[in-house]
Amino acid sequence: MDKTRIIAHTTEFVKQKLQNAEGGHDWFHIERVLKNAREISAGEEVDLFVVELGALLHDIADYKFHKGDETLGPKMARNFLLEKKVPEEIISHVVNIINWASFKGGNEKQEFNSPELQVVQDADRLDALGAIGIARTFNYGGFKGRAIFDPEILPNLNMSKEEYKKSTAPTVNHFYEKLFLLKDRMNTKTGKKLAEERHLFMEQFMEQFYKEWGIPPRNRNF
Repeated sequence: MDKTRIIAHTTEFVKQKLQNAEGGHDWFHIERVLKNAREISAGEEVDLFVVELGALLHDIADYKFHKGDETLGPKMARNFLLEKKVPEEIISHVVNIINWASFKGGNEKQEFNSPELQVVQDADRLDALGAIGIARTFNYGGFKGRAIFDPEILPNLNMSKEEYKKSTAPTVNHFYEKLFLLKDRMNTKTGKKLAEERHLFMEQFMEQFYKEWGIPPRNRNF
C-alpha cells in the first residue's frame, strides 16, 4: 500500500467534492485541520496515516449541508477508500473518526475513542476557535440567514442533539452553545495549549462586541 499516493489521491478527491462548499467548511477548512492534526500528532503516539485520512475526510459530506444526514459522509469515505484498496481495519477506523470527530451538541455519549480520533477531534475544534473560528461562525450564520445577535434570545445550553441540529438562533449564541465549551473538551496536550490562546481571543472579541453594541457583557456561566 502506497500511503503517500493514497493521501495525494484523497486530497484531490476532497478538493473536488468541496469545490462549491460554504466558506467555513470548504477545502481550506480541511487543509487547516490537516495542518493542525500533523502538528498535534508530533507529540502523540498515533498512526499518522489514519490521522491524515481522518482529517482529510472528516467533513466530506457534513450533515449540515445534506439535510441532516449523518450517514452520507461515512459512506462516501468508505466507498472511496475501498476503491483505493485500503485495508478494512484502517477504513473502519477512519469511518469511526468521521462519525465522532464533530461536535453535534447535546450530551451524546461518545461510543468510540482512539488516539487518532482525539488528534483529529482537537484539530477540527481548533479551527472552530480564535480568529478563524469567529470568521467561520459568522460566515455560516450569514449563509443560513440568521441574525447576528438578539439580546432577547438567550443561548440554550441544555439542547438535545436534535435541537442543536435544528437551531436557528442568532449567531452570537453559538459562542456559548459550542465555541466557549471547546477549550475544556480538548484531548491532547498540544491541543489544549493551542486552544487556550484562541479561546482568550474569542473572549476579547465578545467583550468588544458587547461594548460596541452598548450592553453589559453576557455571563459566560449562565
